[in-house]
Amino acid sequence: MRLRLGLWTTVLFVTAGCGGGQAKEPATTAPANITVTSTAFRDGGPIPRKYTCEGDGVSPPLAWTGLPAGTGALAIVVDDPDAPRGTFTHWVVLDLEPTTASIAEGQLPPTAKQAANSAGKSAYYGPCPPSGTHHYRFTIYALSQATGLPDGTKLDEALKAIDSKSIARGRLTALFAR
Repeated sequence: MRLRLGLWTTVLFVTAGCGGGQAKEPATTAPANITVTSTAFRDGGPIPRKYTCEGDGVSPPLAWTGLPAGTGALAIVVDDPDAPRGTFTHWVVLDLEPTTASIAEGQLPPTAKQAANSAGKSAYYGPCPPSGTHHYRFTIYALSQATGLPDGTKLDEALKAIDSKSIARGRLTALFAR
């Protein structure tokens, strides 16, 4: 019995780690014509530890250009498609004003809302892979209109709203390894 309990405890520990979200990436067919940049890292480059679980865990600065006419709101999704149990969503920001062109490090525009991430928190959850190198996608979505969802909205509901209202998207990808 002791061996079974130990094995069961190990299974619970492993499955409780990063990757429990298995979130579906929204708007994969929306045109990818938004350019996303950061002063902290380049596309395809490493994300500085400051923005991860091994550092301060603050959100990095992001900027974007190329929003299409008719953009009524913006959304940001940060996710890790390499998580052991499927895509892990680290951050969901909803209903940024369409005139917003950037966010500062560790900041959130006053009118924006944060949905729950895969960890169940309505906040930025810095990259923290259990092992190996993971890709972290910082995706900006142009929405036809605001979602109207409140802070703390469940992840699936927020991603469905982004999916249904997206008219364009753009992505910046960073790498992090532990």
